[in-house]
Amino acid sequence: MILLKKNFYWGNSVSSMQTEGAWNEGGKGLSVYDIREASEHASDWKVATDSYHRYLEDFDYMADLGMNMYRFQISWSRVNPMGDGEWNEEGIKFYDIFIDALIARGIEPMICLYHFDMPLNLAKKYNGFLGKEVVEAFKRYGIEMVKRFGHKVKHWLTFNEQNCFHLPEGFRTAGYLDGEETLEELYQIQHNTMLAHAYVANYIHEHTDCQISGMLAYQEVYPATCHPEDVRLAREFDEFVNHSLLEVFTRGKYPEYYLTFVKNQGIDLNIMAGELEELAKVYSDYLTFSYYASTTVNHKNVPAGTAPNYYLQKGKQDNPYLDTTEWNWQIDSTGFRDILNKMYYRYNLPVFPIENGIGVIEEWDGKNPIEDDYRIDYHRKHFQAMKDAVELDGVDILGYLGWGLIDILSSQGDMRKRYGVVYVNRENHDLKDLKRTPKKSYQWLQQVIKSNGEKLE
Repeated sequence: MILLKKNFYWGNSVSSMQTEGAWNEGGKGLSVYDIREASEHASDWKVATDSYHRYLEDFDYMADLGMNMYRFQISWSRVNPMGDGEWNEEGIKFYDIFIDALIARGIEPMICLYHFDMPLNLAKKYNGFLGKEVVEAFKRYGIEMVKRFGHKVKHWLTFNEQNCFHLPEGFRTAGYLDGEETLEELYQIQHNTMLAHAYVANYIHEHTDCQISGMLAYQEVYPATCHPEDVRLAREFDEFVNHSLLEVFTRGKYPEYYLTFVKNQGIDLNIMAGELEELAKVYSDYLTFSYYASTTVNHKNVPAGTAPNYYLQKGKQDNPYLDTTEWNWQIDSTGFRDILNKMYYRYNLPVFPIENGIGVIEEWDGKNPIEDDYRIDYHRKHFQAMKDAVELDGVDILGYLGWGLIDILSSQGDMRKRYGVVYVNRENHDLKDLKRTPKKSYQWLQQVIKSNGEKLE
């Protein structure tokens, strides 16, 4: 029997705006999230789970669970309030102490540089990553963070779920505030963010002993039926939204189908002199991705001439063979194994799932642990699928990081959608006491990690 590696990474992933709070403390500047207002089912972002003040408590829970890696995000506007201005040394010192506290607990840090929280100044001045000025600002920011922390942080990501910039929500996640949201602009944002990735990745490989990966939200999409057009649309979505990035992350160039589409559509990527040469130097030390669910696409609902990036917006259809969460995310551990295989055998690099989990509405009675057997079941099946990929398929997997394993705000600011094995006592409009309380799944995950994935019952 092939076992998971002895140095297998078990850990937790989060973003800064979903955890830190302290939106106006420590010299932090405004990000696009800081001006978003609360709504019926969403909080504002001012407090989040207050990890800015409570991270030591959270780290102690992670250490007690046996975790040995934490992927967190540096808030760009905390270390550079204007995004392209002077460095905020108080913000940088915060992360320096934060990193040391992780290392002291035997938890290896992984830094992500951008998780959609564009400094507000750059969003207003340049429409986010639509502007080349923001690419240059990100290059300066990313390289500075590597200089500051690269001696003790050896794992880096540039962008969270970078293929989100290839989808309709790419405008919002790129800090785009005003415009017509044209297909050409979407593709220009794609190119600009890939160029920004290249600048930082190439600096890391040329000047440090750190490792870096390109990361995407792997979109596993099946054809809704065996109709040839459903099969074609599923394939094209996979190529344009997943593999068009992976090809650059690993081979330093855009695939021909991508360039052909751009030419046929008359899209101007606004490629400047030297940019393709910068991309050509890119490679990844391993490949990281998030995975939560799969779906299907039905060609009958996709108008002729629709760009592949918009196929799901038009033709997404539930899979009748899968269970569905209350958020309409379909639970599919087999899809997880499929992705691990596809990425590893197509690109011949170790793969590293760094986001996975199930979001559920939960209420705590104030004294008894939440009985979240559904979460145990979800993770058990996904862990088994991961082990099968290793033991039966021969895939090289570096580790597994769950998403928000201490409850955090959802990506939409909804505290009802909880992923954690530790409950954080707050609601969307009532902060309560923010007390951390382990759920039933906490003890289960603790034994899984202690056994390096052997004890899943």
